[in-house]
Amino acid sequence: MKKLIDNFLRYLSRQRDFSERTVRSYRTDLLQFLDFLEGRIGGTEVDPEAIDRSLVRQYLALLQQKGLKRRSIARKLATIRSFFKYVCREGIIERNPVVGIASPRLERRLPRFLNVSQAGMLMELPPKGDVLGLRDWAILELLYGTGIRLSELVALDVSDVDMIGGVVKVTGKGRKQRIVPLGHMAMEALKAYLMARKELLGEKTTDSKRGGSIGKGKRLKDDKALFLNVRGTRLSGRSVQRLVGKYISRVSEMEGLSPHALRHTFATHLLNAGADLEAVRELLGHSSLSTTQIYTHVSVDRLKKIYEQAHPRA
Repeated sequence: MKKLIDNFLRYLSRQRDFSERTVRSYRTDLLQFLDFLEGRIGGTEVDPEAIDRSLVRQYLALLQQKGLKRRSIARKLATIRSFFKYVCREGIIERNPVVGIASPRLERRLPRFLNVSQAGMLMELPPKGDVLGLRDWAILELLYGTGIRLSELVALDVSDVDMIGGVVKVTGKGRKQRIVPLGHMAMEALKAYLMARKELLGEKTTDSKRGGSIGKGKRLKDDKALFLNVRGTRLSGRSVQRLVGKYISRVSEMEGLSPHALRHTFATHLLNAGADLEAVRELLGHSSLSTTQIYTHVSVDRLKKIYEQAHPRA
């Protein structure tokens, strides 16, 4: 069955054009399921025909016993469902063992976001006197000003930014590309960072607050990357999570806010200001309008509070 999993992952990568990160997630889910099957069925060679609905249900029950959240269980079941759909389509098995198994009902979580005042204070936090502070400022302005995902931000190249046209080309899920406008503050921050960015590409500079000097003379393997670390290589998603989390914690008491909170903030502020839902969907890169509609609940809650505070009969 391991070979079938490898074939499925290759299909996702080459024919479905899934990102490396998504394929890795699928691989992890399927190998965990395979480990379970080997323990239940016995041996290292699991026959797909031997897998029935009962085994799949037992695996889901085990995940629940381990304390996994419903959302995680639903994602793993979706991976297994996609795999067996592929295996059936290839004619390897006739009976799909996942048919008839419902996904766990998910609690609807409203997105957490910053208010306008907090967002404004956040943009003022990075120091503007050194290249890393300018980089952090540009990152915050871009996340809040465009609503792009963390993975989309770290994948940006310098060539994706059109300073003359005032837009950025973003490659989203499924490697779909979209054009997102840049606000004047994001443009200002990017311009300042790009002027200083060459320091991260090789010119010697000292930064006592951030751990010494930036290397001299080293040529980047990928000097096309927009956002760089102190070694002059592409900034990782984990690094952006840490730096954004550090800044957000200084303006909000809500715990665990990630860069995605700025995406939520972007969408919520647009809708609160009267932006069209379909336009917000396109800006966010959502394939379905229903995904974007969760932000309308946030806006409606705000309107209800205003109504309750202002109307004499509320």
